[in-house]
Amino acid sequence: MDKISTLLVPFDFSPLAEKALDYAVDFIGLKTNMKLVLVHITETPESDNINTRFEEIKLKYSKTLRSPMECIHKAGSLTDSVLEVQKNQQIDLIIMATSAPSDSSITKSNTSELVKVADCPVLVVPNTSDDFQLKNIALVLGKDEINNKEALSTLLDVARKFNAKVHVLTIENEPGIYGYSSTDEKNENLLEYYLESFYKDHMFIENKDVVEGISQYVTEKEIDLITILPSNHDKKNSPSKGKLTEALTLQSKVPLLAIN
Repeated sequence: MDKISTLLVPFDFSPLAEKALDYAVDFIGLKTNMKLVLVHITETPESDNINTRFEEIKLKYSKTLRSPMECIHKAGSLTDSVLEVQKNQQIDLIIMATSAPSDSSITKSNTSELVKVADCPVLVVPNTSDDFQLKNIALVLGKDEINNKEALSTLLDVARKFNAKVHVLTIENEPGIYGYSSTDEKNENLLEYYLESFYKDHMFIENKDVVEGISQYVTEKEIDLITILPSNHDKKNSPSKGKLTEALTLQSKVPLLAIN
């Protein structure tokens, strides 16, 4: 998948869900025919006045969206239900909002778990993010070779839609040579080829704490969206356990796009 045409927002009518919906509507914009699907998930099939509440939401955004919004109610667990709808509706992008945990010892959430298992891109909107803007994107890369070339095509689609610049960032968190290996050269060629004129630069920053290094860079460069290519599904390199994905999902103060 490289073209994003159908978006899914898990929606429970909370202020947090409304933030994700607003971001999704802004992402779609006024001039595109992207389809937006809401899914409301409960533990049981019964849900009072769900259709009425859905109609109110549809009416609210009817003049903003060119394609009619579709609303689905499902019973079951959040992750399983979202993944089922994503598959059945051929969803290209899931957008969810998340709030920073009040307890710093919390290392996972429903959102971070979904990001790890989803086989489509997931965009996480923190409740601390400002009004919608997408002009500067930071793609965070490690030392491994980029195997998911389709992910770069998806990133190009986003950059092209918003005329955004893609800044590539690698955090040097352990001893080694960065930027000069054969893998680095292959990655650089791929970035230049797939991201076209939207590719801005590639920065290498020393910091033993990867998340802290990313956060500082995001602030200094006024980044609007962090993008990562999680390797927990990687079939060529050794799959990771998704620790960086979880940490950024929980701690990032700007939206995070995980292109699985």
